[in-house]
Amino acid sequence: MNKLYLWGIIIAALMLLFTYMSVAGSEGGLNGDIVNILAVAGAVALVIITVFVVIKYVRQMQTDTADGQLADEQWDGIGEYLNNVPTGWAIMFLLTMVWGMWYFIIGYPVNAYSQIGEYNEDTQAHNEKFETQYASITGSRLIEMGESVFLAECKICHGISADGIDGKAANLNKRLEAKVVKHVVENGSNNHLLGTEMPMPDRNGLFNNNTGALITDAEIDAVSAYVANGMRGAGADVFAGACAACHGEDGKGMEYVAPNVAAFTTELVANVLTHGKKGAIGQMPKFDRLNAKQKEAVGAYITSLSK
Repeated sequence: MNKLYLWGIIIAALMLLFTYMSVAGSEGGLNGDIVNILAVAGAVALVIITVFVVIKYVRQMQTDTADGQLADEQWDGIGEYLNNVPTGWAIMFLLTMVWGMWYFIIGYPVNAYSQIGEYNEDTQAHNEKFETQYASITGSRLIEMGESVFLAECKICHGISADGIDGKAANLNKRLEAKVVKHVVENGSNNHLLGTEMPMPDRNGLFNNNTGALITDAEIDAVSAYVANGMRGAGADVFAGACAACHGEDGKGMEYVAPNVAAFTTELVANVLTHGKKGAIGQMPKFDRLNAKQKEAVGAYITSLSK
């Protein structure tokens, strides 16, 4: 027997043996599990096809000589023969198409049982039960729930004490820092803080009504410090002239117009968790894995920190 074929048989046998031992040694083994059976069948097919193809082309390289008609096109002086598609390749290609259709329609259809599907159904049922059970929670109990969710989901960036871990994330013990306000004034914002798209223009669209001119660098610094200082100190006149028309004279915002910049609100925090937020520090992701009650609870907890 040709050594090439002998080595092919040996390698195929070893690979098949290794595949069988891996599956048989795993928890559950085959045991009629359609997923494991299909996986083994696919592995066997791949081993046989791979060994066959390797043997064929190695043998072909050993014995064949270049002949045939070259195509007119060349790439860097390299030509291509006008050869027909190899019969074996065409057959294997068609067989893999048939296998794929069989797999998705009969062998393991798309709507068949899956562990992921079962997990998603269980999670949905649990969330529905959770929302029903805790729907009426308010006050201190809601804040306690929010603290638990915060420690599980938010502390990795904002820290256990919600101080932002030296600028890694926003300091939630105060509504806004000066650099955050300045970034928003200069660049605008569209972070769905009201739950809908209500974009704030950048500095090229902000006028100080007291002067009638576009807001200046000095005025931006002043109003940023004013808002960051809890709506106190210098910069009140700039806020009144450039910001109060949307955010209100007290900075507590206007419904459907602009968010509260004086203090956190439960709704504002819930909207950030739902839509995410981009600002001076970077991008905060949205938290789809939290349900509405959990977001409300986190909002109640964060609101309680700055009181």
